[in-house]
Amino acid sequence: MTEASRSQFLSLHLIETLAAVLPVRDENAQPKTLVFGGVERHMITSQARRRAERVHTRDRANAGRGALRGRSMGVRTREWAILAGRELESAHGWEKDDALVTTRAVMEGSGLKFGDPKKRTVANLTKVLIFAPSDAAARIAGHIAAAAEEIKAWRDEYFAAQAEIAARKPRRGARKTETAEATEEAPAAKPTLPPLPRPTRDAVLLALAPRDAIDIALYGRFLAEIPDSPNVDGAVQTGHAFTVHEAEQIEDFYAAADDAKLDRKRNALSFLDSADDAGAGMTGYQSLISGTFYRHAVLDRVQLRANLRIAGMAEEEAEAAASEAEAEFVNAFVEAVPEAKKNSTASTGSLPALVLAFEGERPYNYASAFQRPVDEGPASAGGEGPAGPAAVRRLLRHHGFVSGRRPDLRTERVLTYDPEVDALLGELSLPTSLAVVERIEDLIP
Repeated sequence: MTEASRSQFLSLHLIETLAAVLPVRDENAQPKTLVFGGVERHMITSQARRRAERVHTRDRANAGRGALRGRSMGVRTREWAILAGRELESAHGWEKDDALVTTRAVMEGSGLKFGDPKKRTVANLTKVLIFAPSDAAARIAGHIAAAAEEIKAWRDEYFAAQAEIAARKPRRGARKTETAEATEEAPAAKPTLPPLPRPTRDAVLLALAPRDAIDIALYGRFLAEIPDSPNVDGAVQTGHAFTVHEAEQIEDFYAAADDAKLDRKRNALSFLDSADDAGAGMTGYQSLISGTFYRHAVLDRVQLRANLRIAGMAEEEAEAAASEAEAEFVNAFVEAVPEAKKNSTASTGSLPALVLAFEGERPYNYASAFQRPVDEGPASAGGEGPAGPAAVRRLLRHHGFVSGRRPDLRTERVLTYDPEVDALLGELSLPTSLAVVERIEDLIP
């Protein structure tokens, strides 16, 4: 199917139920919440969702699986100088310390800011995360190795100028008169840092440019520190997921056993010995949430293709890459789950109760379908029953109502992994244009 025969936006909507999990938390290790419809709801932020989906897509591609297998992907990190230094060391035979100080100086000379050089933990980290193609470090290292003589000469001059500037800074606590007298005794031009050779700066900018990294074209990036390094407007819009009902939080008290203490207690020769080893090894509380969530995301097909063409792809290649990226975007939306506390809650094993996908000439967000929180009480008492099926009913009713008034909505499809919801779909009066599919791949027309 060609781009001309498809609508610009692919909208995805999903209902999922999670039990006793904590996919995302705030600075106090508490679940994130929002107030909507007059009540507090649990929230899984779009940032957590986007990272889970982006990493899911990248890992599949790097492992040779999925539609994007073999395609270039990106890495978001503050460690590009460290990674490039390792490349210089392993691939080009440089000494470790020499490689690291050189890559840091080169990247700093390109316009990037680094942490305090006096603090070992951040000295070689950029101030901001940089989302760049995964081969950026190898490219930077390759250029430095090829132009080693010129770059080393610049580096030594750069370090000397830095030292002179630092030496001229007034000592902390020095009086203004002392500084003025010193200036009068030895007037000199203010030292400046030598500019990075233009070919090297161009090589660094090219290495860090989005190029053909598919996930950068999908999710975008913003790098303000280097004005002439291209930014990318993302093609994916992601909403915060929230519970369709009022939030309920569990404060789970836990006691962790100390194996050595228990072994001593089990083998104690007297009551007094065992009494010394009484009690748990550690106790504490963790906050857990349960609930049925609505989440939503949109793919802008036009923006995606524009990003790929701007990155240098020919139109035919951009079209092929965009179709592959769309397939992986849908797969990640359905499959990916934030991994916080995944081992202690098994949260990543969940499957959605319903996925709704359709095309349109604009994005469609159905959050308003859940402005009135679901009442899980029995129907006899005016409730809607369990939140999962109730949310499915609401979502499909809302979509049917909207699609009857918006002629641009087309190719509507639903997928479920819940047998109760599957039976429910057979009972509901669904629009004739709505197809029930059995595989993720079939959600894309």
